[in-house]
Amino acid sequence: MIRFILTDIEGTTTEINFVHQVLFPYAAERLADFVNAHAHDPAVQQCLTRVKETVEAEDQRPIGKAEAIETLLHWIQTDRKHTALKLLQGMIWKTGFEEGHYQGHLYPDVPVALERWKQQGLGLGIYSSGSVQAQQLLFAHSVAGDLTPYFSHYFDTEVGGKKEVLSYQNIAQTLNLAPQEILFLSDVVAELDAAKAAEFQVTQLVRECNMQTGAHPTASDFSNLLATPANSI
Repeated sequence: MIRFILTDIEGTTTEINFVHQVLFPYAAERLADFVNAHAHDPAVQQCLTRVKETVEAEDQRPIGKAEAIETLLHWIQTDRKHTALKLLQGMIWKTGFEEGHYQGHLYPDVPVALERWKQQGLGLGIYSSGSVQAQQLLFAHSVAGDLTPYFSHYFDTEVGGKKEVLSYQNIAQTLNLAPQEILFLSDVVAELDAAKAAEFQVTQLVRECNMQTGAHPTASDFSNLLATPANSI
């Protein structure tokens, strides 16, 4: 029996274009100024240290702040799932959400399903490569209003990469649930493969007709997922 639903964001609750055509460019345009203005902030310093450590480990060369910023901008272009980048993006997006520059996109079926699942007594959580702060901002400032009260847990790459089995084992341990009691929703086959290997139940969201699918159950939206409390996948 499923007791907890864990969902991805990009391509699952939220249109991919919102992330790539709104959020990413917003952060890219402001990243250099933000880092320079907050260079003495411990959180920003920690992010820069992580970037420098990654470049030194991968390229065997030290870099300074200016090159760290260039690296971060390159990572935005290549959509690298690096924790330091995601943390900095979340800090920058905070301004955009709070000042009303944009609202978090959600597919129309998402708020309705969240309410239904909550009424059924299911626990709800988010697992995304975006930082926990970014996740909370998107749902707090969504087109459907503040949806953060629906969620009890948020997970980002601090718990591990989304294509790594250990990440899902860590999540199950945090939730204090058997893996089989957790349903993970994502549009990415490799993420579902990892979750399935950790003994989660999984469903792939196929919101675009040309999406790659695997051997997992699929759904076009949230409408019919766990339509009744007794239903399991």
